[in-house]
Amino acid sequence: MKSRYFLFVFILLLSGYGFAFMPQDNPLDTILSRLAKMRDEFPQEKVHIHTDRPYYTVGDTIWFKAYIVHAEQNALSNLSKILYVDLINEKDSLKKSLRLPVVAGLAWGDFVLPDSLAEGNYRLRSYTNWMRNFGEEYYFDKVIKVGSAYTTRVIGNASYVFNKIGEKENVGAVITYTDVKGEPMGGKEVSYTVQMEARNIAKGKGVTDAQGRLTINFTNSQPFILKSGRVNTTLKLDEKTSVTKSFPLKATSSETDIQLFPEGGQLVTGLRSKVGFKAVRADGLSQGVSGEVRDQDNTVVAEFKSEHAGMGFFALTPQEGKTYTATITFTDGSQRRIAVPLAQPSGYVLSVGNNDPGNLSVRVLASADLVGKGEVTLVAQSNSQIKYVAKNDMTTASLSAVIPKKRFDTGILQLTLFSPAYQPVAERLVFISRPSSFNLSATTDKATYRTREKVKLAINVADTAGKPVIGNLSLSVINESKVPFDDVNETTILSNLLLSSDLKGYIEKPNYYFTEPDEEKLRHLDNLMLTQGWRRFTWKSLLTGTYPSISFQPEKSLSISGRVKTLGGKPVTGGKVLLLASKGSMMILDTVTDTEGRFRFDNLSFTDSTRVVIQARNAKDKKNVDIEIDRVPPQLVTRSKNSPDVEVNVNSSLMPYLQTRNRDYEELKKRGMLRRNIMLEEVKIVEKKQPVRNSANLNGAGHADAIITAEKLQNCVTIDQCLWGVMGVMVRNGIAYSTRSPNTPMQLILDGMYMDPEFLTSIVPQDVESIEVLRTVGNTAIYGMRGGGGVLVINTKRGEPNYSYKTYVPGITTYNPQGYYIAREFYAPNYDDPKISKDLPDLRTTVYWTPNVLTDSTGKAAVSFFTAGEPGTYKVVTEGLDGKGGIGRQVYRFKVN
Repeated sequence: MKSRYFLFVFILLLSGYGFAFMPQDNPLDTILSRLAKMRDEFPQEKVHIHTDRPYYTVGDTIWFKAYIVHAEQNALSNLSKILYVDLINEKDSLKKSLRLPVVAGLAWGDFVLPDSLAEGNYRLRSYTNWMRNFGEEYYFDKVIKVGSAYTTRVIGNASYVFNKIGEKENVGAVITYTDVKGEPMGGKEVSYTVQMEARNIAKGKGVTDAQGRLTINFTNSQPFILKSGRVNTTLKLDEKTSVTKSFPLKATSSETDIQLFPEGGQLVTGLRSKVGFKAVRADGLSQGVSGEVRDQDNTVVAEFKSEHAGMGFFALTPQEGKTYTATITFTDGSQRRIAVPLAQPSGYVLSVGNNDPGNLSVRVLASADLVGKGEVTLVAQSNSQIKYVAKNDMTTASLSAVIPKKRFDTGILQLTLFSPAYQPVAERLVFISRPSSFNLSATTDKATYRTREKVKLAINVADTAGKPVIGNLSLSVINESKVPFDDVNETTILSNLLLSSDLKGYIEKPNYYFTEPDEEKLRHLDNLMLTQGWRRFTWKSLLTGTYPSISFQPEKSLSISGRVKTLGGKPVTGGKVLLLASKGSMMILDTVTDTEGRFRFDNLSFTDSTRVVIQARNAKDKKNVDIEIDRVPPQLVTRSKNSPDVEVNVNSSLMPYLQTRNRDYEELKKRGMLRRNIMLEEVKIVEKKQPVRNSANLNGAGHADAIITAEKLQNCVTIDQCLWGVMGVMVRNGIAYSTRSPNTPMQLILDGMYMDPEFLTSIVPQDVESIEVLRTVGNTAIYGMRGGGGVLVINTKRGEPNYSYKTYVPGITTYNPQGYYIAREFYAPNYDDPKISKDLPDLRTTVYWTPNVLTDSTGKAAVSFFTAGEPGTYKVVTEGLDGKGGIGRQVYRFKVN
């Protein structure tokens, strides 16, 4: 093949508007203008959360700072002024949601983990209202392990063994119970249920053996639908008490999925290509593999071996008329054969070399039938910002170019090759790694300290030329001897803003690529770029002029809005609306309605405890009007893309930390300083279950085939969404049906009133206390003919006997809006103060936390704090950025004796 080295004709750099000189009918002009529109009208925001430490135990506090940036250059965002931060448990239930004010792209807050919280894998999720338009794949979402120390009486561990027969996946779960000292709990009765995707697929009872083990066997007969779940167990300690333990079931198979990714998108006959590969187990984590590629004549044409996280690549030149098969060898010696994607007889190959620290090498190959058929165009862009455009005639089968990396910012760059007809024909992601413009340094005045001694920490931020930089930072100091953690597993401002926030799908240990980076890690990062799916938008949508649908506007302040109507439903024009706070923040405001009956109160500031009363009158000061409050539907809780990070045995994985915390609790208990509100949540008294509140069920409260509680309803936009996944119930066009009678709508009963089935979607989920699902004859018989298709008994929070569903007083309504959460201040003792006793135990694990450190015009800042009462290696983690997109992180350690 004849190859020609040339430099692409340079057209455009760093400007979305530099193409105006081109003819107006130039298709490239259309492509670039639409990218510019995407950049200008649909700007992307990202969020990074810096937490004070990587894991916790119940009773601790999660301290955090949020950085909200424009995706384009990672500069602090001025678009959104409100941020949402959610704490979500293993069952995808929202435990707490904070609404934080954002000032200059920054916010901070805290979550107190109450003693009643169960151990497990929690999620910290954060987003702005504007980000909801573009998919939750780009939210900040981090798995945080929360163990249980003082309240733990039983340690449970689960291990799984899998085998497959036909389509059915068989699972053997071995649950081992010990006390906190490691002694087995033998001869204990255990009851269990196995749930997958909220469905019970198995249940039973057993007794632990002498080693405290119980073996549970069950089958997943629907593996294409039921992917993951949990094993819930109840260990009976004695006749009055029991202990509940729940274990994640991340998969029911040990199979490994192998995917092959030709560089640029496709193999072309006669053209040499890289083929990236990725091996992923059913639980979402990587698997090391090796193998070889053979053609149809059984000739070996390539060999390969994974390098990091199950990824690697091999080179292949597919020949006409030949097919290829890859034989995969796993670490246990087993093998599998998979077909290599078929080569196309005609097409382009885009190959990118990223080994040179200063340059990208780009090569375009074309099949013989495409040589001399016109110009190809290369577009390089990041987050819809055009970085580089070049074009050249494809007069030979091979074109090459070298592009200086200094043209690009650090982060992911998308290279797209367009055919002469301006159709995208090949695409490649590369990661641009350049020297940081935000060099962060934090040092202490000494290398070693005593306990309870004052530490002076000096911080300096400079650019690559050594000039001072004004930066905004957050800083955490922990006793690493008590909280050991491998930094490779951390979620950092670098790994998040530069990598994870721009890629869909799960990335295993993203900070690996940023921890002491070298040539090997950069090569591994390029393998990730070869194999990781990525689409903030698709070219197909962009070329047809289809843009994201905007349902949520950027929030600039707290606001309350709505509409005033006559009792007949007509808008009230010029109506008087009064807003006053009946609880919490003091507010008295008034306004008038517009021609559509709408009103709005903007620029409000109130806390979560605020309750407001809204009163409306028509223009004649009459109160016979109806008030509708605008309610933005809450963000649903769906499965996290980081679910592979879930730890099956949380307490065991955190055992060194939990043992340390347990000793801390014992010390406090001896001194009478342990809080008296600690609850043994895992130990439950065996008693009769409480009935469903406000029930209108004729069978008696709770006598149903399924019950959906208010906790599970709070994140649904409509009631029919809450019914998705309920076994035996399906929803079509907003009407519920039982699978037993798929053509007969289920009877809807709302607080004892029989309603039309179509009324289901009119009910506000947040007003519902519970839904009782009646499907079987034993539960529906009492309803006679009306229960023939099944019954949905919906009990509202207002529902009481002899009350209708919606009771209101004309012209007045109450509203409990979510207000701002006011962050608490981290307490750090000042031992220079003689009033602070040095005799009391100081058992801090987070020794110091400050979310808002600002360097001055010289790039310097200083903080001071006192070491805790225990020796160890203290770890200082500083993260932050400047106003121009510079990002920095530093880890610094010092000794305390």
